[in-house]
Amino acid sequence: MLVIDGLFGSGLNKPLAGGFASLVKYINASPSQVASIDMPSGLMTEDNTYNVRANTIKATRTFTLQQPKLACLFAENQEFVGQLHVLDIRLSQEGINKIDAQYTITEEDDIRSLLLRRNSFAHKGQMGNALLIAGCYGMAGAAILATKACLRAGAGKVTINSPKRNIPILQIAVPEAVVQIGSEETIFAEAVETEDFQALGIGPGLGQSEQTAIALISQLRRTQCPMVIDADAINILASHRTWISQLPKEIILTPHPKEFDRLEGHSADSYERLSKARDLSQRLGAYIILKGHHSALCCPDGHIVFNTTGNAGMATAGSGDVLTGIITGLLARGYKQEDACIVGMYLHGLSGDIAAKELGQESVIASDLIQYLPYAFKRIKE
Repeated sequence: MLVIDGLFGSGLNKPLAGGFASLVKYINASPSQVASIDMPSGLMTEDNTYNVRANTIKATRTFTLQQPKLACLFAENQEFVGQLHVLDIRLSQEGINKIDAQYTITEEDDIRSLLLRRNSFAHKGQMGNALLIAGCYGMAGAAILATKACLRAGAGKVTINSPKRNIPILQIAVPEAVVQIGSEETIFAEAVETEDFQALGIGPGLGQSEQTAIALISQLRRTQCPMVIDADAINILASHRTWISQLPKEIILTPHPKEFDRLEGHSADSYERLSKARDLSQRLGAYIILKGHHSALCCPDGHIVFNTTGNAGMATAGSGDVLTGIITGLLARGYKQEDACIVGMYLHGLSGDIAAKELGQESVIASDLIQYLPYAFKRIKE
């Protein structure tokens, strides 16, 4: 049996109660398939922090009109939205484009217009020199993934700084990269010069020792080129909160939800977390990518860009290291921070989609994202 749910749409602004709540519970308790029109009844379009989840339709499919609603992009609302379909009801695209929207969604044509083209006479010196600081001893894999991704993103030259014990592993695993030998055997412990680099990525597998923490803040203070901060670098900042205010403008942070909660405190839901990320990006003048199924880029001007590529197969160790490498490589190539984030998120997710199509979601690993990244570039360019 199929239930067509059209009780309430996008205009709802308070939790359902009384007879409507009872009807929703009755429908949810039935074995019926449920198709919701525009929004599952009971689910508000944006903030559901104080909603009553038991009084919300659990749709099998939601057919939303013209544009996805913000709440449909949050993980905790998946059980209500089900499979989302966006129906074009032929509203004026010209009118939509004129709206100064706080939230936007990236589409393939947007990425195509942002891609930089290679000059036919280009040489490696013109394609950017990237530096990655990653991988304490025992976490060389994170450094390898970030470095390979950075190279695949088009950087002309990539240097990886890692502790002494990682050097043989890195030189064998990534022969295309230049290896910069760290001052200590097992940890990152001393900031390095960055004058010759166009971008820095720091954090994958870095470790969180106090010596590494001191070296990190020293590195952030002295680096003049665009930077991407990820993983353990974010965790170090979370445990040294006074350092956060010292971050340079236009820095890029790429936390997953738990890493962000360590930075800004626990959030009740995705809407609250997104609001905090927007506030932090404005306060710091930074770009913050909240990673997830629909990764969100919070820009310093308050604008938020949602990514549309990616799948559950990318929920695997090392996926974030690959994203860090991609964005660092794009920065080195000459992309502005915002464009590098938007293009990087999209290509990262698209390579995961291509990998999942070929291998199945269950079998995707982080290395596959790097393997299929060239196909993602090729698809956009063609």
